[in-house]
Amino acid sequence: MLAGQALRWTVYDIVTGRFPFREVVVQTWFVITVTTLPAILVAIPFGVIVSVQVGSLTQQVGATSIAGAAGGLGIIQQGAPIVTALLLGGAAGSAIASDLGARTVREEIDAMETLGLNPTRRVVAPRFVAVLIVAPMLCMLIVFTGLVAGYILSVNVQGITPGSYVASFASFASSADIVVALIKSVVFGLVVVAIACHRGLSTKGGPKGVAESVNATVVLGVVACFVINVVITQLTIMFVPQTIG
Repeated sequence: MLAGQALRWTVYDIVTGRFPFREVVVQTWFVITVTTLPAILVAIPFGVIVSVQVGSLTQQVGATSIAGAAGGLGIIQQGAPIVTALLLGGAAGSAIASDLGARTVREEIDAMETLGLNPTRRVVAPRFVAVLIVAPMLCMLIVFTGLVAGYILSVNVQGITPGSYVASFASFASSADIVVALIKSVVFGLVVVAIACHRGLSTKGGPKGVAESVNATVVLGVVACFVINVVITQLTIMFVPQTIG
């Protein structure tokens, strides 16, 4: 319900010219600053781990020619969206929950309602838009970093030829894989920011309540994203089967 109200107010305020774009820019920059560096630091070892496991397996079965496809698709289809969800939930979601929770405890939200201002419209909607903007950008950053890290390791350490790696990846990967990954990231971002804002606005009990809201945001956000990822993956396999280009 909170997500629906926030999106409705977003559309309404954009149409009427009353949407706080400056607040969106501030919140977008904040989310970028707290997620970009962790995304790179997580994507590099993730790409390396995937390449090591896939490269070892393909070498054992004599199928090194498909190492690029297996590693690249693993990063695009599953790795990047999941890492995006973890970072949004652990960094952006926790920050949003703590900010709104502190405002709720200090009765700033009650003061806004007393003045006739809608907190969902003034506080929640800009954060929804900011997270929905950053989520696909973060996903693409993780995809690029992970693919580059996996390529460097496969070519320089495992002895896979660059041409074979790129050719196999190009044969199996398609634009549909990127689209699905971006859709997943947007859905995960929507889930995380909805949980973060809801827990922040429902905070009670002073500083202890803020800490509990932050903890609940991270746990619920990550678990929800993992469950949704299973559903989206199953639907993708059913309706968008993998084909060789």
